[in-house]
Amino acid sequence: MNRNEILQIILQEKLIAILRSKNTEEMATLVSGLVAGGVKVLEVTSNSKDFEKMIAENRQRFPDVLIGAGTIVNGDVARQAVAAGAQFLVSPNTNAEVIAVAHVNNIPVVMGALTPTEIGEALDRGADVIKLFPAGNFGPGYLKAIKAPFDQAPVFAVGGIHLDNLEEWMDAGADGLGLGSVLTQFGEEQITEALVAENARKFIEKMKRYA
Repeated sequence: MNRNEILQIILQEKLIAILRSKNTEEMATLVSGLVAGGVKVLEVTSNSKDFEKMIAENRQRFPDVLIGAGTIVNGDVARQAVAAGAQFLVSPNTNAEVIAVAHVNNIPVVMGALTPTEIGEALDRGADVIKLFPAGNFGPGYLKAIKAPFDQAPVFAVGGIHLDNLEEWMDAGADGLGLGSVLTQFGEEQITEALVAENARKFIEKMKRYA
């Protein structure tokens, strides 16, 4: 797939599952559970254990699922992720080199930005999607205000989003969401593939309204 084809899947699915783990066995369980629950776009963060290996292995395990790389803070990490087979890159910050590395390798970037200046810079540099981060610290009202001048830019809200406020964010104008621990952490309860899948289905069901 090329950059545009990958981008269209991300925009269509409207949900990126963010995976961060220091345990590779746990990571395998999380990925299997999310896929079983219907998630089609997964982001393995660069501060996960053996993140490059996790990207490569899960691309083989789940060829019909998009496997990208997150926490891509600079060009060096971007190149590592691309070499591992990442199909898209996600950053927490605005970094022109990350965009350049992605586009020369024909994959899209979901670029972190918060202020109007950062969003404008990211778009000028060619970011495919804006990752509004940390969205939860500012609220759906902030997103709505941002979308007024940047109404043509796809914006995914990331941070502080859960099952009970998901609709507020989408109704405020989010084009999609990035969801992390709310998909994969269950307090003291042991993480199992079935538990992750059941939880993922709840989010997928709510997101169907915005398909």
